Amino acid sequence: MSTMTPSAYRVTGRRRDTADTCTLELEPRNGALGAPAPGQFTMLYAWGVGEVPISVSGLDAGGRLVQTIRDVGSVTHKLCALDPGTTLGVRGPFGRGWPLDAFAGADVVVVAGGLGLAPLRLAVLALLARRERYGRLLLLYGARTPADLLYRDELARWAEDGLDVQITVDAADADWDGPVGVVGKLVARAGFDPRNAAALMCGPEVMMRFTAVALAERGVAPERTYVSLERSMKCGIGQCGHCQIGPTLVCLDGPVYSWAEISRWLSVREL
Repeated sequence: MSTMTPSAYRVTGRRRDTADTCTLELEPRNGALGAPAPGQFTMLYAWGVGEVPISVSGLDAGGRLVQTIRDVGSVTHKLCALDPGTTLGVRGPFGRGWPLDAFAGADVVVVAGGLGLAPLRLAVLALLARRERYGRLLLLYGARTPADLLYRDELARWAEDGLDVQITVDAADADWDGPVGVVGKLVARAGFDPRNAAALMCGPEVMMRFTAVALAERGVAPERTYVSLERSMKCGIGQCGHCQIGPTLVCLDGPVYSWAEISRWLSVREL
């Protein structure tokens, strides 16, 4: 099948995670696409409305996909309104994922801001599935408010499975008793060995820039710090050029980049 032809997937589950975020569970109707690697994305097509790139946040042995979507436009609004049993189109998987095999024996620091936890969820599950291969595993997660936290039940299970979960919010409510502040502030006191560590980050670009500085101040090499970028991807196969940043196309060369290779372009205003 052409990479530009969507495959039909059926919605088997839908839940509202936060006020502006939903998660869909999707099963293939006529054969599954190739298995996505952690960090890759698909193009989801709402029939008659349009198509958007969405990171894959889960996958099971039957080819069923889990994709978490922010309801911010006409396409994502339609996707978040799909009832179980209805269909949508899926293309992919596309892009370059997280290089988890390169982290064997290292401490791995996962840093997520807001919806940025969704592109990291499959990586977290892969790390925990092979827990013995890695050193300390940490998740530093920040959200605007406690109500904006994703996967709340899973966060507790991950902690039980060996992930050091640390959570902060920008603005607390009366029931919040954890840290308050931006997620990058958690880096300074996080328990990992910077001489033998790798970091995975996803979130708003300003958050990733400041967190990359905090990681460098701890001694994590920029070649061992990886980020996932969000750009206006329209085709997913490097033909339209909408997602160009510097000399790279995010849909082909990313969305995962090392900080060493992409930081110079993120410092250019309005690029």
